[in-house]
Amino acid sequence: MKTRKAIKKRFKITKKGKVLYRPIGQDHFRAKKSGKAKRQKRGFVKVDKTLAKQIKRALKYAPRKIKKKKS
Repeated sequence: MKTRKAIKKRFKITKKGKVLYRPIGQDHFRAKKSGKAKRQKRGFVKVDKTLAKQIKRALKYAPRKIKKKKS
């Protein structure tokens, strides 16, 4: 099974296994949006459990964050 590149670009997996994504509507046409709407779309949002399971399955071979070895 190959890694789905489109999913890899749009989602991020944390060390604890949470799946995050950036809310839509961030890139352009922001002048007409209120300041509140712009602030709320900043950062990442957590994906619900059912969708997260599907995303993790599609990202089976995607690179994960590597744990630092203790020296």
